[in-house]
Amino acid sequence: MTSRGFSEYEQPALAVDLALMTVTEGTLKALVMRRPDADRVGGLWALPGGFVHVDVSLEDAAIGVLANKAHLNGVYLEQVGTFGALGRDPRGRVVSVAYFALTPVETFDDAVCLTADLELMEVQVPWDGETGGPVAVVAQDGKPAQLAFDHADILGHVVKRLRGKLNYTTIGLELLPVRFTLLEAQAVYEAILGETLSKPPFRRKLLDRGIIEPTGEFRTGGAYRPAELYQRKQ
Repeated sequence: MTSRGFSEYEQPALAVDLALMTVTEGTLKALVMRRPDADRVGGLWALPGGFVHVDVSLEDAAIGVLANKAHLNGVYLEQVGTFGALGRDPRGRVVSVAYFALTPVETFDDAVCLTADLELMEVQVPWDGETGGPVAVVAQDGKPAQLAFDHADILGHVVKRLRGKLNYTTIGLELLPVRFTLLEAQAVYEAILGETLSKPPFRRKLLDRGIIEPTGEFRTGGAYRPAELYQRKQ
C-alpha cells in the first residue's frame, strides 16, 4: 500500500486573528476593523487578521498583523487557541490560530490611528468569572457591533484566559505604563475581571506577591494628595 502525498488532500487555508486589548477609563477594549464584505462574513466588524504564507511562522504572521494593521511592535503577544469549526468562514474552509496582544492605552494612543474602518470598542462580558462563552463589543456611539466569523467566541476565550492568569502571572502589568499608581493597577484588574475590588485587600495582595516595587516617585498636580508610583519589580 502506497502512502498518499500532500497533493492528494484538499488543503484548508490557515489564518491568524489578533485580539489587541487595552484598558482605558476603567474599561476593557479591543481593536476591531470594518469589513467591506459584511453580508458574506456575518458581521460588519472583525478582529484584525490575515492568512499565513507557507514560509512564515504562526507567531511571525501574528506579529505582522500587529505591525501592519495596528502599527505596534514589541508588545505582549500570546497564542490563545485554534479555531477550526466547519463553516466558521462562509467563504471557504479556514482554520484560524488566534493571538492576543496587550498594550497600555498610552502606547496604543501613540501608535494607532483610529479611522472610520478601525475602532477601539468596549468589550462586554455576559458571564461571571471564568465561565467562558462569546462576548459582545460596543461601538463608540454606544451601539452594539456585530462581529464577523466566530470572533465573539475568540474574544471570549481571550477574556477567560486573562481572568485565569491574573492571580499567578504578571499579565495585568502589561496593560499599565512603566510607572503607575496602585489605583491605576486596580482599575486594570477590575476592567479584566468585570467586578469592583476592595481597595485594601487588593493592594495588600498585589504588594505581597512581590511583582511590583515603589519607585520613590510621586504623581502630583491633582486635586488629591500625591500618589506613589510603582513599577514592575526589576
